[in-house]
Amino acid sequence: MSVEEVPTLEYLVTMATHVPEGTPEEAVQEIRTRGAGRSRQLTARGHLLRLWRPPLQTGEWRTLGLFAADDGDQLEKVLASMPLRVWRTGKATPLAPHPNDPGLTARDTGTEILTTFAITIPEGTATTTVDDIEAREAERAKELTGQGHLRRLWKLPDQPSAPGLWNARDPAEMRATLTSLPLDPWMMVETTPLSMHPNDPATTRP
Repeated sequence: MSVEEVPTLEYLVTMATHVPEGTPEEAVQEIRTRGAGRSRQLTARGHLLRLWRPPLQTGEWRTLGLFAADDGDQLEKVLASMPLRVWRTGKATPLAPHPNDPGLTARDTGTEILTTFAITIPEGTATTTVDDIEAREAERAKELTGQGHLRRLWKLPDQPSAPGLWNARDPAEMRATLTSLPLDPWMMVETTPLSMHPNDPATTRP
C-alpha cells in the first residue's frame, strides 16, 4: 500500500495487556511511551482510528480500538508493530458497512457508548411492514446523527448484529435514545460505556 492509499476495511479490536510479575516500572513506562509514539504513526498512516477504555476491574488493563486495514494479514502486521504487543493478547472483529452509518469518528462531549444490536423480526411479519420500519429507522438515524447522538454504525458479516458508537450525557439519555428507534421492539441491546484513552486519535490528532 502506498502512502496515498487509505486502508479499506475496519476492525474492532479488543486488547488485554498482562504485564509479567516483577517487571520494573521503568520498563513499563518505557514501553508505554514507545506505544504512544507508535499510535501516532499508525494514526498518520490511517490504520488507527480510535482508542477507548471499557469498564475495568481492579488490576485489569484492557483497550478497545478501531483500526483500518486492507485485510486481516495487514491488520496483524499493524497490531504486531505496537510495542505493548509483547504483553498483549487481542481479538479482532471485522466490521461491514451499515447503510445508516454517519461515518463520524471524532470525539464529542459527553460519554461515548458502544452498543451491539441483535435484531429478531417476528415470524410472519409482512415484508412491507419490515420495509416501512427500516425506512423510518434510517430517517431516525439521520436525526440522531444531527443531534450528536449517533457517531458510527456497522454490521457484522454474516450475523444479524449491528455494533454502534453513540454519545450521551448519561445512561438515562442513552436509554431514551435507543427506545426512540423504530426497530426497538425487535432489538436486544448490549451497551458498554467507554472512557477516554490517552492515545485516542480523536484527542491527540492535531
